[in-house]
Amino acid sequence: MFGAASLGILALAGCTPAGVAIGVGATAATAASQERGFQGAMQDTEIRLEINHLFLQESETLFTDINLQVQEGRVLLTGAVEKPETELDAVRLAWQAPGVREVINEIEVTDQSSLGDVARDVWIETQLKGKLLIDSGVTSINYSIESVNKTLYLMGVAQDQAELTRVIGHAKDISYVRNVVSYVRLKDDPARRS
Repeated sequence: MFGAASLGILALAGCTPAGVAIGVGATAATAASQERGFQGAMQDTEIRLEINHLFLQESETLFTDINLQVQEGRVLLTGAVEKPETELDAVRLAWQAPGVREVINEIEVTDQSSLGDVARDVWIETQLKGKLLIDSGVTSINYSIESVNKTLYLMGVAQDQAELTRVIGHAKDISYVRNVVSYVRLKDDPARRS
């Protein structure tokens, strides 16, 4: 597991010793602030690193074409692939990581994305992250955001329904967004504890 963890941290932090130190420190500070707590965030990070490790062992395509979010043991897979077999491999491998409680498959088959589409998705994600960051009615640190072919996927923990409604409203107000898919749970949802 150390090998996968090291590989994941190096990939996330830019592969320099300073980048690794900054990445680890930032991850710890962010994790302590999240609704799921430090231990929950670290467990999710371990799951994410293990899935990335499994993806890399299977094929470079899985690692590069599949986006991965993990919240409270729930894994959201997004991205666009050319073959249905790639989608099935991603789901199968995600379930192999210890601690996974649920795998949500939102992978699109037959990628028609151009470089412009990918850039637009990054722009959409950046716009929403900015809106959530400046909205005092939203605890932005509790949300993960992914955009694939103009569909925004949300994961995380909302303080209450009003906050979730605000987040979805912000997402729908962004240019080019054609769909918003929410896997956000409410803070007091009993399913979070099971």
